[in-house]
Amino acid sequence: MGETRALINSLFSLTKPRVVVLLQITAMCAILCHDLIEANKIDRETIETMTIVFIGGYLTAGGANCINMWYDRDIDPIMTRTSKRPLSVGEISSQKALLFGISISIIGTLWLLEMANEVAAFWALFSILFYVFIYTIWLKRTSVQNIVIGGIAGSTPPVIGWAAAEGEIELVMNSTRNFIDSIVNIGGYMPWFMFLLIFLWTPPHFWALALYRSEEYEKVGVPMMPNVKGKERTLVEMKIYSVLLILLSLTTPLAFQEQDNWLEISDIDANMSLAIINSLMLSIWYGVTVWKINVNENNDENNRMPTASHSFFISLTYLAIMFVILVLTSSNFIINGTILSTILILYIIFRNKGVKK
Repeated sequence: MGETRALINSLFSLTKPRVVVLLQITAMCAILCHDLIEANKIDRETIETMTIVFIGGYLTAGGANCINMWYDRDIDPIMTRTSKRPLSVGEISSQKALLFGISISIIGTLWLLEMANEVAAFWALFSILFYVFIYTIWLKRTSVQNIVIGGIAGSTPPVIGWAAAEGEIELVMNSTRNFIDSIVNIGGYMPWFMFLLIFLWTPPHFWALALYRSEEYEKVGVPMMPNVKGKERTLVEMKIYSVLLILLSLTTPLAFQEQDNWLEISDIDANMSLAIINSLMLSIWYGVTVWKINVNENNDENNRMPTASHSFFISLTYLAIMFVILVLTSSNFIINGTILSTILILYIIFRNKGVKK
């Protein structure tokens, strides 16, 4: 019994539960936004869809993480951050880890295919294959843009969630053009706004940490931006992405438009104007932390670069609140979510003014 429990714990750890749960939260937000925008309510069907997507999303993302750990089993024991993973300490064999990862990836994809629809299953399968083959096997050890391009896989959960909430939508395979249209045109711009939000957020978020922890990656031959291009070049690119996030915030009203009327600027009412202000205010707040990073400062007693560490932790708050305000703004027919978003953002900003930099 003890060995069985230990095996289960090791397998569960291979899925990177904390990371996967965070990914699924973004999918849950997409489902909530979908039903609030489309039906002005959250009902039993909403909860059922969220449950289906969480299970399928956890299995597929968790399976990809297992395969990632299997492939990186040669370098993980060398790095402090990954040295206690199950494969690193020999808690489980590489064969079992690989078999488990492939198995739950397939089960998760089939689950979404059966319980959701073909488009949701497609995007889940796409994220597995992209994360494993494009990021893990190809880019991670060959390109400083590994985290940028690899971030595409981590940006797909909102698309999966929204596609599942759309109901009976199918892949169209009779031509390349129709196929692309069937996987992209899924009833709204909200999932693609969320996709871009995560994609543009990932590089400055991750590089803030890499500025003072990239030595371990260098030791095992993984090219990270700070140790290949230098800290100054890394900070320049982080600033570019922070500006892109600010520009993205200006397009917030489009997220609430249907795909066939996104050019109807007349639909941008007072609530949508306030939504722009909310997103802009939050994005500028985060962007300031990136621009304040001092690459010449010394690490503190915790071996952290204070300004970079501050930006890293603020980035987590930024992404979480951005998704919260998207859900709140979607609920305007129930409560004035846009005004609540403003109050929440002001509270977060002023609360963090006193945080030690």
